[in-house]
Amino acid sequence: MDEGTIGLILIVTGIFMLLAEASSPGFFIAIPATVLLVLGLIGVVAPDIFFTWVSPVVAVAIGIPATVGTIMLYQRLAPPEVPTTTVGTSLIGRHGTVTKEIVPKEISGKISVDNTSWSATSTHVIPVGTEVVIVESTGVHVKVKELNDRREE
Repeated sequence: MDEGTIGLILIVTGIFMLLAEASSPGFFIAIPATVLLVLGLIGVVAPDIFFTWVSPVVAVAIGIPATVGTIMLYQRLAPPEVPTTTVGTSLIGRHGTVTKEIVPKEISGKISVDNTSWSATSTHVIPVGTEVVIVESTGVHVKVKELNDRREE
């Protein structure tokens, strides 16, 4: 195998790794793929460099900036999002639908709010399918009233 072939092998391997990353983002093989591409290009331009004492120095000198550059590119393409959490106070005033009948003084009723199920109670019976509004929240349990209900809670 001649010296230029090693560079071509590194380039082809880097391209395949980048294609794999593009088809399945988040696999984090773009960093080594970038390093392989750059080393392959250097191997094609200066093939005898792989067989000298300089090759580890070149690999580190290329690997570190390529790694940092790829990480910075990832951060620009997909900035981290703040995780969303649902706390009791954020539920008050939100609307939902009764999925299991709500009976007073029992926490056996269920409502659905944005495809999330919550245990619910009320001061009166509320049948399945009724639109409700959350008026109070304690832990994972909510107190609701019918959306059109004028009664005081």
